[in-house]
Amino acid sequence: MRKDVQDLWLLAEPYVRDAGFDLIEVQCGREPSGWVVRLFIDTPASAGTGSVTSAEQLGKVGLDDCERVSRDVSAALDVADSIPHAYQLEVSSPGLDRPLRRERDFARFVGQSARIRLNDGVEGRRNFHGTLQAAKDGRVEIACDGRSYSLPIDDIQKANLVPDWESEFHRSAS
Repeated sequence: MRKDVQDLWLLAEPYVRDAGFDLIEVQCGREPSGWVVRLFIDTPASAGTGSVTSAEQLGKVGLDDCERVSRDVSAALDVADSIPHAYQLEVSSPGLDRPLRRERDFARFVGQSARIRLNDGVEGRRNFHGTLQAAKDGRVEIACDGRSYSLPIDDIQKANLVPDWESEFHRSAS
């Protein structure tokens, strides 16, 4: 993780946690509209279950929640004065293609479909798309292309859930 993103993460996480949410991703960079600091927040995993079995259990982050977290984090960023230029702060729910970053994120979504890109790769391969099987000891296991791969979490460049659109269409039609 880049140092500027890591610093933003460390600054924002206590405010997100105090609001009752998990900070799952921090993005910072220049976009066509100017500098943007983007935070993705999600509801914590249910106590004791450790995993999510359907998209219905996701997306419990509302607009009011994002506004509250944005106000608190914005005030903390103003006090810290750690960003040397104008920026826009955005706080959002992660969406159906939720980013996965930490071991506990992968463990929470065991059984779900995911897409993972590695920096260095495993067995000459950097891209994986399959079902999350396990996450422990700094590694995530993913089943894809008829076999299982054990990937070091420290080598993951980007990882996201892959939405099951058919289930989502059926759920929204109900």
